[in-house]
Amino acid sequence: MSSYIDIERYLPHRPPMLMVDKILTIDAEHVETFFNVLPNNLFLENGHLSETGLVEHAAQTCSSILGKGYFIDENDEEIPGVDIVGYISAIKTLKIHQLPEVGSTIFTRAVLRSKFVTEQYSMCTLGFEVRCDGELLSEGEMNLFISDRAGATA
Repeated sequence: MSSYIDIERYLPHRPPMLMVDKILTIDAEHVETFFNVLPNNLFLENGHLSETGLVEHAAQTCSSILGKGYFIDENDEEIPGVDIVGYISAIKTLKIHQLPEVGSTIFTRAVLRSKFVTEQYSMCTLGFEVRCDGELLSEGEMNLFISDRAGATA
């Protein structure tokens, strides 16, 4: 049995838009994920994951920290009927050093830097690093906006 955590417990994304395979570790302020770049990925250009795909992967990794509060209760039980919407509200910094090739496995670590929660929405700032075989592919900081259409908060 795998010790990886199913990302689909924390995000509403599903294939082909799901850009994270599994969560390695997660808590209220940190998450580590991995993603296999397959030949049928929507965001491929010239045999590499595009910049857009790399940013979407980082955003999904980052949003899983907040998604945990919407989809999973304090007893680690799934909350049924969750209907959230999320957006990248700002990319504060972004450096792309290189793009991963098809067949690569990328590992991403995100850290929650700040969070503001109201009854209607959550806003947060997260930093991230994306690596492949120990090489830094991308790093940055983004703001995310997440809203539960039913009014619950993370």
